[in-house]
Amino acid sequence: MPTPLKRLERALGEVVLGQSRVLEDLLTTFLARGHVLLEGVPGVAKTLTARTMASALGLSFARIQFTPDLMPTDVVGTSVFRPQDASFTLVKGPVFTEVLVADEINRTPPKTQAALLEAMEERQVTIDGTSHALSPQFFVVATQNPLELEGTYPLPEAQLDRFLMRVRVGYPDEAAEREMLTRTHARAGKPAQVATAVTLEELTALQRQAAEVKCDASIVEYVLKLVRATREEPRLKLGASPRSGQGLLAAAKARAALLQKDYVTPDEVKAVTASVLNHRLMVKAEAEVEGVTVDQVISRVLEQVAVPR
Repeated sequence: MPTPLKRLERALGEVVLGQSRVLEDLLTTFLARGHVLLEGVPGVAKTLTARTMASALGLSFARIQFTPDLMPTDVVGTSVFRPQDASFTLVKGPVFTEVLVADEINRTPPKTQAALLEAMEERQVTIDGTSHALSPQFFVVATQNPLELEGTYPLPEAQLDRFLMRVRVGYPDEAAEREMLTRTHARAGKPAQVATAVTLEELTALQRQAAEVKCDASIVEYVLKLVRATREEPRLKLGASPRSGQGLLAAAKARAALLQKDYVTPDEVKAVTASVLNHRLMVKAEAEVEGVTVDQVISRVLEQVAVPR
């Protein structure tokens, strides 16, 4: 009988084609109780991936289309005055859900982007001085277009740091795209459907297992050296924060759990390093002019730091 993880992977793969690495990172982030930022050009199924994820997990789903005129209250909600009894009623925003898709998050100004900060960090929001708890399964899947596209606002560093991973979504290969077209034609215009693959109890157990994955002291030291090496990298003006190290370790444990292992090896750490760090590092202007990218720096750091045996 397939394990809950295998059922989940199969359900996602039935709808989202040619994006196996993206799905792996999504599942890793969810198991680690983090949030994920999907980056790619329009039309590569970023929103479909998030919606499919919510359906397969059996969780409630809400989507916010971020636009230049979106206000923070449109995200978290507000208190509305009721003249009939001179009282205020809380009108909850779409953030009160389990899987929240923040679509094109970089098309709205930083003030509105920041409305998600408290929700992502503490799984609660404060409205008119009162704190309101969100679901323990609260999971943000934000999408953004590449920053060179017109009408985009770079996310502040504090906002980026709340995302455990930034995952780049590219075009599927030819075979996957052919299968996608075939299935679209066969559905005769109907949207793809995915059944719930796991129960809430199984989800909670999977997240608990990920948190309890064994981690040798040498692995902790390896993560520490990777993070600190970015701060000493001469081509970077901003290295990885201590939160980055915590996220890297949590993601490595979740990736091990995804592989049905109860211990972390250096391979799991290396597998998640790029997605965990690529949005937290900043290349110096002079290095950027020379064509140096964050991904190149991360690859160099991985080569330089000794791998524990």
